[in-house]
Amino acid sequence: MKIRSSLVSLLPLLTVVSLPAQDRSYGRSVVSSPYGIVASSWVQASQAGAQMLDKGGSAIDAAIAANAVLNTSEPMMNGMGGDLFAIYWDAKTGKLYGLNASGWAPQALTIEHLRAKGMATMPFKGIDSVTVPGMVDGWTKLHARWGKLPWRELFEPAIFYADHGVTVPEMIHDYWAASASQFSDNAESRRVFLPEGQVPAAGAIFMNPDLANTLRIIADRGEDAFYKGPIAQAILKTSAENGGTMTADDLAQYSAEWVEPISTTYRDWTIYELPPNGDGMAALEMLNIMEQFPADPAGPHSPGELHTRIEAMKLAYADVKAYDGDPRFSKIPVPQLLAKSYAAQRAKLIDPAHANCSVAPGALPGSDTTYLSVVDHDGNIVSFIQSNYAEFGSGITVDGMGFVLQDRGGMFKLDPQSPNALAGRKRPLHTIIPGFMQRGDEHIGFGIMGGWNQPLAHAQFVSNIADYHMNIQAALEEPRFTVNAKLGCHIVIESRVGQASIDQLTKMGHQLEVRKEYTTAMGRGQAVLHNSETGINYGASDPRADGAAIPETPKFPEPAAERVAKSRP
Repeated sequence: MKIRSSLVSLLPLLTVVSLPAQDRSYGRSVVSSPYGIVASSWVQASQAGAQMLDKGGSAIDAAIAANAVLNTSEPMMNGMGGDLFAIYWDAKTGKLYGLNASGWAPQALTIEHLRAKGMATMPFKGIDSVTVPGMVDGWTKLHARWGKLPWRELFEPAIFYADHGVTVPEMIHDYWAASASQFSDNAESRRVFLPEGQVPAAGAIFMNPDLANTLRIIADRGEDAFYKGPIAQAILKTSAENGGTMTADDLAQYSAEWVEPISTTYRDWTIYELPPNGDGMAALEMLNIMEQFPADPAGPHSPGELHTRIEAMKLAYADVKAYDGDPRFSKIPVPQLLAKSYAAQRAKLIDPAHANCSVAPGALPGSDTTYLSVVDHDGNIVSFIQSNYAEFGSGITVDGMGFVLQDRGGMFKLDPQSPNALAGRKRPLHTIIPGFMQRGDEHIGFGIMGGWNQPLAHAQFVSNIADYHMNIQAALEEPRFTVNAKLGCHIVIESRVGQASIDQLTKMGHQLEVRKEYTTAMGRGQAVLHNSETGINYGASDPRADGAAIPETPKFPEPAAERVAKSRP
């Protein structure tokens, strides 16, 4: 990598430096390095990814290694029983690539099948919420295209941690404790994830030898072991024992899909998301609506700015819930929803003084998750997100394999007229979305996990950078709002927005649930930035998580004494 030693490199752009370091509104500093950086939600996972970069690995190698470690440290959030999506930016060509590694419903899991069992809505737990896991095939396709290191080497850190144990992170312990009750119906889940019958304490050692063995099988035999071999057999056995419908063909015929990212412009930035069945288009539509209004000069958590963002979110979410689904089964009106003229029409529905508590989708013309981002020393970026959906997914652990099956099928509808209606071999509407944005020489891979929180969190992050010229760390730390399960005017918001904003928003009709200064309800974000003019990389990690942005270690010169000793005959 060539680092330009020019005056330009001494004058970072506004997205790298905002307030003076001595007087700023955010806590952590941006990590900067001419070498690669891995940002994830657990420090040791970031370290594992950085170690791959140290060995000459690519951004993809680092992302897979970090994600594999997170399978052990955050088993409720992600794992081999879940899905993944990724956006990859090639620094040399400037081209973006998208991968949709979300799984489909078993062929026999249909509306008729569930109605015959007396169900009126999709279950969010249990075997009938399980779809085929896409993660391992996603790993495989990404590595085949951009991996540099041997496949097996990527899993060595994860195998070590699964065998020898991880110290349970603070926030992960809280998620663990909150979701342990769902194991009441699954003895295998209780055996694996409730050692000695209880949730591991924060800082306690948690070992998962079953997962270590599963990782060894994948490291040695590749994805065929998962979709056709011994792991597939264990999945099918577990499904059958729980009354599921999955077959060998459902697993063996699955394949992740390369997709073209969709985009919009916001101010002078271009923002990219992945197309449906993901809900990234909600983030883009929200930004299009927000763009119809000038940024409030009073700041990003002023009542005027927050009101605009909240109302834009309601309009975009009404549309995505009405129109999104699997494009292989329904025509999804992405161009219409992302048209600037459509955003202008929707923006007219925003009353600057009052909250709208009942928002309908527009008339169109004619969870939980783990996110990580990596930039390597060549400037290539991967924006990578992976999930079980809800905590510990379906609550069902694959016998002897140490991982849970996702409950992503819970996103389907049992309404045959919905574009998201359940059908065999169909993918559900998905909430996990990787993001990417660029302007000139600045390229940012970013993501903020958390179910339906993600599109609105993406839009807030983008606005913090584009409207308020924050660096990526400040943009992640800025107080956020998110959706409430009650919907309508119910909004969850962090107390850091200030009492004056909370009082004014309440007068406008917003019904606010005020949380503490840094709540995981806002999702846990990561971001990396590559400046292609200076060659410098930057990394940021959300303080709402247990992680960090860890840079690659440069190859230090050999000590002089050792060089002399080696030179002697």
